[in-house]
Amino acid sequence: MLRTGLQSALWTVALTLVCGVVSSAQMLPIAPGSTGKVLHVQGQVQVLRDEIPWAINVGDTINPKQEIITGFDGYAKIQVPDGSVFEIFPGSRATFRSNQGNLRELLDLWIGRVKVHIEKLNGKPNPNRIQTPSAVISVRGTTFDVTVEDGDETLVLVEEGQVAVQHALMPFSSAKILNGGDYLRVYKNQPIADKSFDRGQVLLKVLRMMQDIWITQPHVGGAAGPGAGPSSVPGGLPGDTGAPPPPPSAPPPPPGV
Repeated sequence: MLRTGLQSALWTVALTLVCGVVSSAQMLPIAPGSTGKVLHVQGQVQVLRDEIPWAINVGDTINPKQEIITGFDGYAKIQVPDGSVFEIFPGSRATFRSNQGNLRELLDLWIGRVKVHIEKLNGKPNPNRIQTPSAVISVRGTTFDVTVEDGDETLVLVEEGQVAVQHALMPFSSAKILNGGDYLRVYKNQPIADKSFDRGQVLLKVLRMMQDIWITQPHVGGAAGPGAGPSSVPGGLPGDTGAPPPPPSAPPPPPGV
């Protein structure tokens, strides 16, 4: 009887140790240099923490695997430790560093628009990657714009530098290289076509610039619109400061551009 009781106790200790090891393995520490810092925020911008939406404010930290969601008036600018920054625009949803162990995987953009500036490291390339449902964009130090539209179509516009774009669902197809001034539209169920050079690109770039200025510049006067402050969601959001939103963004580019 004593022997049976001792064996039972040993099994209990062993199971406790195993559970502790598994629990520790699941709670991976946040790797140095993997977080983001909020530099600027306007309108309704949230991150999901344990599936609960929290409003973010200037100075907040964005951790790996956190999802960022912007309302119709939401905009945020976030910097990572190497000096690179990304801006997320209204009506967007993105996951920051979905692969916590790989610092080169910066964002998964599910819908909406981001603008990314990748800093070079001591003048050398700084590989980073943005993924969408239809495209994988690899960069080494550049400024570019990515929009995911309805139907998971991806539009990539390069302002300066160079990016490589590959189809996310056709990984064996060749990547397309885009330089400053080039743009490319990737369709979910079609191979990547050649990059585009036409007057539509000029119009598209002008519209993007107008939208950037309209959203990021401070505006004086005017009543706060829907979505401003805690009243935008019943009961408000944790961390919400109630800052008024900016006016609506510029219209999207015309079809076929």
